[in-house]
Amino acid sequence: MSYQQQRAELNNQIWKIANEVRGSVDGWDFKNYVLSILFYRFASESIETYIDKHNGEGFYRSLSDNEVSETAMNAIREEKGFYIKPSSLFLNVVVDCDMNENLNIKIDTIFKEIEDSALGTDSEEDVKSLFSDFDIRSSQLGNSVNEKNKVLCSVLRGVASIPFDEFGTHKIDLFGDAYEFLISNYAANAGKSGGEYFTPQCVSKLIAKISLLGVDKTKNIRAYDPTCGSGSLLLQVKKQAGEDSSVEFFGQEINHTTYNLARMNMFLHGVKYNKFSIKLGNTLTNPAFMEEKPFDVIVSNPPYSVKWEGNENPSLVADPRFSKAYAMAPKSKADLAFVLHQLDYLSESGRASIVCFPGIFYRGGAEQKIRKYLVENGFVEALIALPENLFFGTSISTTVLVLSRKRNEKVKFIDASALYKKETNNNILTDNDDPENPGDIQKILELFQNEEDVEYISKSVSIEDIAENDYNLSVSSYVEKEDTREKINIDELNKEIEEVVERSDLLRSRINDLIKEM
Repeated sequence: MSYQQQRAELNNQIWKIANEVRGSVDGWDFKNYVLSILFYRFASESIETYIDKHNGEGFYRSLSDNEVSETAMNAIREEKGFYIKPSSLFLNVVVDCDMNENLNIKIDTIFKEIEDSALGTDSEEDVKSLFSDFDIRSSQLGNSVNEKNKVLCSVLRGVASIPFDEFGTHKIDLFGDAYEFLISNYAANAGKSGGEYFTPQCVSKLIAKISLLGVDKTKNIRAYDPTCGSGSLLLQVKKQAGEDSSVEFFGQEINHTTYNLARMNMFLHGVKYNKFSIKLGNTLTNPAFMEEKPFDVIVSNPPYSVKWEGNENPSLVADPRFSKAYAMAPKSKADLAFVLHQLDYLSESGRASIVCFPGIFYRGGAEQKIRKYLVENGFVEALIALPENLFFGTSISTTVLVLSRKRNEKVKFIDASALYKKETNNNILTDNDDPENPGDIQKILELFQNEEDVEYISKSVSIEDIAENDYNLSVSSYVEKEDTREKINIDELNKEIEEVVERSDLLRSRINDLIKEM
C-alpha cells in the first residue's frame, strides 16, 4: 500500500472516530472538542519528542513535575512556544480518564496552564486564549458532570487511537493533514456556514500557485490573508512554495472560533510561533499589520456581500486604502472594500489572488467606479471564472480576481467553468503535474501564463476596450461561449419542409374525397 493510500485510509479512520465520539451532537458544534484534543495530543508529543531525543523514549513522560528544572521549562517554551508539565501530558491523562471524577476540571486546568505558559514570552499572542472555545460547561457534553466526563474520555481515547506512530517521519505532517481533513469534513457537513471557515483545498492550491508565480522561492516569502479563516489558504502557500522555502504567515480573522482554529493549524503544520502572526479583528475597520506591509504574496477568500459602515464612517472615507478609488463599496456589499484593502497591502512586485462573488464585476454605481480605478491604473491582471459548486454550503460559481501593481495594459479573461471533476456533493479542480495529462489547476495556470488567446476559453482585452464596455469585468462579456448546438443544413431543412407539405396536401385531398363519398 502506497503512502497516499495509507494516508487516505488513516483519514477515513479519523472521520469514523470523530463521528463515534460526538454521539448525537451536531458535528459542527462538536468540532472544537475533537480539534482541541487533537491539538493537545500534538502539543504533548511535540514536547516529548524534543526532550526524549536526547534521553530515550518515554523519559519526559516518566518524570515528576518537580524534576523539571526552570532552565528546562524555559528551553521548551523557547523551542515550542508553550510548556506542558509531565503529569499533564496527553498520554498521562488518557490512561486513567475513565476513572477520573474530575476529568473535565483537569482538562480545563491543563489547557489554561498551556495558555499561561506563554505569558511574557514571544509566543504569548500565538497561544493566548487558544482553547477558549473548549467549554467544559456546555450541555453539548452532557447534562451532568459524569456525562460530560464520559464524553471527554471518549474523545481522548478516540484521538489516542489514531495510529500516527505507524507513519514514522511523516508523523508530524499527518497531524496537520488530519486537522485540515477534519475541518474540511466538518465544513462540508455544516451547510452554508461551513464555507466561512474553510476554502476547499483545490481552490487554495490554485490561488496559491497563481500568487507564487514569479516569486523568488530562495528568499523569505511573506504571505498575507486578510480573512484567513482556519488558515488553510496561508498554509497552502508553504506547500506550493516547497519544503525548502522560508515562509512567514500573516493573517487576520474576525471570528474568534476560527481565529483559534487558524493558530492551532499553524502549530500542527510545524510552523514555529515566530514564523506566523494571526490577529483577531475586523480587517476593514481595524486592520492589523499596517507596519508589516507590503506583502509579495496575498491570497484570500473574503466573505461575500457582507455589510460594513462604508461612507457612514468618516475615518473610512478618509482612509488611504479606500479614498484613492474616489468611491466607497456599498454598505450592503463590502466585497470591493476587501479588494482595495489587499491592493493597499500589496508590494510593487507582488500578486494578490482573491476569490470573489461575480456580481461585483458587472454591477453599476460605486462598484463600477471602483472597477474603473482598478482598470485605469493597470492593477487588474486577470479574472478567472471558476466552475459552480466548488464551495461548501453553496453552489454559486465564483471568480478569481488577480491583482498586481505592475502596469497591466491588458486584462486576461479566462473561462474555466468547464474545468472540473464531479466528486461526491461538490465539484473539484483536479491537480496533476503530468504534462501528458495535466489537471484542471495546471490547465488554468497554463492559460494564465499563455499570451495567446484560446477560442471560447481565454482572451486578453485592452484597457481601452474595457473602458468602452463601461468597465464591465465579467468574464462572459469577453469570452464567447462555444455554440454546441447541432448545425442546421438549410437546404436539407427546406427539402424536408417541402416533403411534409406534399404529404399534408395528399392527406387533405384523400380526406376530402372520403367526405364526398360519405
